[in-house]
Amino acid sequence: MTLEKMDDFIRQHRDDYLNQLFNLLKIKSISTDTDEIRNCANVLKGDMESLGIHTEIIETAGNPVVYGEILNDKNRFTLLIYGHYDVQAVEPLELWHSDPFEPEIREGRIYARGAGDNRGQLMAQLLGLKTYQALYGELPINVKFIFEGEEELGSVHLADFVHNHKTLLEADLVYTADGSSHNSGNPLILLGVRGVLTLEMTVSGADFDNHSGNTGNIVPNPVWKMVELLNTMRDDQGQVLVDGFYDHIREPSDKEIELLKRLPYDQADIAEKIGYGDLDMDGASYYHKLTMEPTFNIAGIESGYIGKHAKTIIPASATVNMDIRLVADQDPEYVFEKIEDHVKKVNPDVVVTYKGAMRPSRTPAELEIVQVVTDAVGHAYGKEPLVQPSMPGSLPDYVWTEILNTPSIIMPYANFDQHNHSPNENLKVENFLNGIKCTCNLVRELGERSRE
Repeated sequence: MTLEKMDDFIRQHRDDYLNQLFNLLKIKSISTDTDEIRNCANVLKGDMESLGIHTEIIETAGNPVVYGEILNDKNRFTLLIYGHYDVQAVEPLELWHSDPFEPEIREGRIYARGAGDNRGQLMAQLLGLKTYQALYGELPINVKFIFEGEEELGSVHLADFVHNHKTLLEADLVYTADGSSHNSGNPLILLGVRGVLTLEMTVSGADFDNHSGNTGNIVPNPVWKMVELLNTMRDDQGQVLVDGFYDHIREPSDKEIELLKRLPYDQADIAEKIGYGDLDMDGASYYHKLTMEPTFNIAGIESGYIGKHAKTIIPASATVNMDIRLVADQDPEYVFEKIEDHVKKVNPDVVVTYKGAMRPSRTPAELEIVQVVTDAVGHAYGKEPLVQPSMPGSLPDYVWTEILNTPSIIMPYANFDQHNHSPNENLKVENFLNGIKCTCNLVRELGERSRE
């Protein structure tokens, strides 16, 4: 009966809930637009205060954090909800089928920048609390909120913020609604993230581009130097050859291996959705590579001339941009040092530049709170959720597990094909409403468990 009450209430208030989301989606809170970021933070603050959340905007060295709390001394459990109100840029604008900041519904999907990443999921969490308050009254747990405005920039000031506000942010669990659901459509619980290290390697030759005939065999070509270096860093099977690269990797527990085996795998469906028809691996390998293994990815190479005209040159320089996904217990700074050492041995003329990093994180699957959340999500959706030890991508999850020493669980509400960071980003209306229900039921069941 409780879940039916939630369904009925959410259905009755569907249009009001969508309007509240649309008001937020209309704000052009691109991370680098400080005026619109401020506007969005203030609107979000007002939305939170209307729910009885004590809210304040707290400054950082960059974009502000919107912090809120509903506390009651008699409650024994504290939930910290994390999200972000900043969004990616919208270019190329001509590929959008509608204005990215004028949300509209087409065929059951909300189209707008930030619909899925992350303002739709953020709003579902807030409206889940609103639903609980309307149905049951006072919250049975303490709830804190931290919504940042720099996630799309790499959360550059979040770690410092958490370090400086440890007492304020104390909690028993951090809960994040971000990312995409499983491609099967089943609810998905994520217990961690891969970290990321970004770097740039540049090698130079002459002071300027040279005529490839007049100086061929005379002026060295930096592209060949870069190719020769890259060939020493990875073998034909994809194994990274940098000494120390695989140091300190946390081996998956028996429980985590069991969870990976339970995940559904449809090779043909995944191949179609990622646009790679040659996908050829079994489910165990697929999920292990996505969650338990680091990557060594070349994101881009820049050198010389590629165009429709003829231009015979020896380029003056060659640059490679890399993003390296890291798994639990790998240290980005340590990995960067090992890469630097390798490059110096092979070609000391190559300059390696550190661009940024985010540490990996993983909450142990064996914790009791993981089962509590799994049960609550399962009851809300009417089906057992998939539990994945880590998501393939990166979020600043480590600030909770390493700085706050608090378990962290990620529950994506958005559909798998949300097209976040791309034109025509969308969130299914059904996913939005289910996220509201899931949040409401999570609060209810956490309250029941804390009383026990």
